Amino acid sequence: MIRIENLSKSFPPNQVVLNNLNLTLPKNQMIGVVGPDGAGKTTLLRLITGLLKPTAGRIEVNGCDTIKDSDQIHAFSAYMPQRFGLYEDLTVYQNLDLYASLHGLEPEKREETFEKLLHFTDLGPFLQRTAFALSGGMKQKLGLACALIHKPELLILDEPSVGVDPISRRELWKMVQSLLKEGVSVIWSTTYLDEAEKCDRVVLLNEGQILYEGPPRELTKRVEGRVFRLSDPSVEKRKHLFEIENRPGVIDALIQGDAIRIVSAGNSFDGAEPAAPHLEDAFVDILGGMKVNEWKWSEAAPESKRNSDDVIVAKDLVKKFGSFTAVDHVSFTVKRGEIFGFLGPNGAGKSTTFKMLCGLLKPTQGNAIINGIDVQKAPTLSREQIGYMAQKFSLYGNLSVKQNLEFFSGIYPSIGSVEERLKLFHLDADKSRNAESLSLGFKQKLSLAVATIHWPDVLFLDEPTSGMDPVSRRHFWSQMNGLVRKGKTILISTHFMDEAENCDRIGLIYRGLMIHLDTPDKLKELAKTEENQNPTLEDAFIKLIQEFDAK
Repeated sequence: MIRIENLSKSFPPNQVVLNNLNLTLPKNQMIGVVGPDGAGKTTLLRLITGLLKPTAGRIEVNGCDTIKDSDQIHAFSAYMPQRFGLYEDLTVYQNLDLYASLHGLEPEKREETFEKLLHFTDLGPFLQRTAFALSGGMKQKLGLACALIHKPELLILDEPSVGVDPISRRELWKMVQSLLKEGVSVIWSTTYLDEAEKCDRVVLLNEGQILYEGPPRELTKRVEGRVFRLSDPSVEKRKHLFEIENRPGVIDALIQGDAIRIVSAGNSFDGAEPAAPHLEDAFVDILGGMKVNEWKWSEAAPESKRNSDDVIVAKDLVKKFGSFTAVDHVSFTVKRGEIFGFLGPNGAGKSTTFKMLCGLLKPTQGNAIINGIDVQKAPTLSREQIGYMAQKFSLYGNLSVKQNLEFFSGIYPSIGSVEERLKLFHLDADKSRNAESLSLGFKQKLSLAVATIHWPDVLFLDEPTSGMDPVSRRHFWSQMNGLVRKGKTILISTHFMDEAENCDRIGLIYRGLMIHLDTPDKLKELAKTEENQNPTLEDAFIKLIQEFDAK
């Protein structure tokens, strides 16, 4: 399907994004493209579609040259970009109709085509809803439906599951897999390594070069016998993790409920039992490990001096938008030095609850209290205690990285200089770039630098690692654990179930209701069945929601 010869791509002034790639990809397979943030994945996909021209080398897609025959390639391929690329002020039907016109689909064939696509994506009941009002998962389904208006031979998806909950991710995956049976070749770029593990082949990019190309199981073999699980109830897990992270020969270490998962350079680890390797373990290993010493900004954070036990208190929170109840009598508390996870499908009410707790939305009913301060009665005082990182990138895209930090350090009583903050977050090399031009992972890093500019006691992080690669997520969680050791309190929402294992407790919210609240391990216990004795947190998430729906 694709033949790449001596391909290079540079952007002015001297940014080499891809460097002399050679690659041949077969037809009728699911090809996963993975790599760290900024590795060149999106650039490679855009070159394959003919949307960019190579600096050197050539690409042939199904026998067509991407420069000479780009119109032919566009006729038999479909590309779904990383960002939602449809018209948000148009309805589901209007977006489909527009794409049908763009592809020259005859009016008499449209109804039949739309009916098939709406059935395929389960979007039939939402035909007249604007794209803006759709949840993240539904937006991705609509993007896929528009890409499939004409039956493509090649479907290229750039991180289609970013920001999508586990249920919607599985649905999206099943939809795309069914296309393979119809003879469609698929290229799927992803930051979810469990998705890449199911692909026929993976292409691992790093710094513009191919580190690996082949079946995922072959890459996973490199860590066989080097993955372990260590559980010691006598030691506080975050202190234990910190000690293990800094041991010689530790490639990777992360919290899994009450245990710690370790990838070692050797074939043994004192006191630990062997664990089955995953593609993500091999991914971190081939990239040289998590390198915790490179990004230790949490060490600069001052100790929290607050001694109150319940730092965050949600009391009977209700939020209605007209006749729609987005949050329905939600109550919980978060203690000092705790990481509290907020999980739920897209549209469950997580972000609305976040905004009420931060004082960005006024509750219809109930109270939000931060460090003993009622958010509605003393909004300015309470916001001084809070750092908030929104789900969508909400900084100033037309300002540089440095200008964004300067602006927000003028609003908050920041500790330390902007130059120090740039170095702490490894943003100094990009300080002159406009924020809008940054890759998704770097935008998240900048947003986090802004959210912590005044070293707040309480951090509200709404899907902060969305779009980050596994290594960047390891760095992120290493620093979150560092903040907690300083007495900070964190409320976080995420769609990465593996990283939700870092949370002390998890609140599962669905249809505006808190349907479960417990530790990660206790939630997994609830999902045990005869067929599945060792459920993952993702298994628990799906099973508990399905059980609630069945009531």
